[in-house]
Amino acid sequence: MILEALGAVLIGLAIALFAMRRLPDRFPARTLTLATGPVAALLGALLTRSILGPGHPVQVMVAAVAVGAALLSVLVRPPRSRLRRPAAPLKGHRTA
Repeated sequence: MILEALGAVLIGLAIALFAMRRLPDRFPARTLTLATGPVAALLGALLTRSILGPGHPVQVMVAAVAVGAALLSVLVRPPRSRLRRPAAPLKGHRTA
């Protein structure tokens, strides 16, 4: 169990580092991203191990990757070019 937990933390850290390297301007803070990856992967691994029980290390690691990536995706902001300002009201129309 210790090796699965350590493996999940390392996988989560690797996912977070890859995400920060690939999309550095899309994450709010480096420390938040680097903390979320390992914690999320560990959560996914522990949850999967508690459901499946011992003897399923591949499934535990797959769940660690899935949960780590899913929770990191929550932190991603849209690119700056896609942010839009609110539209100006049309001339001649009154707003309520």
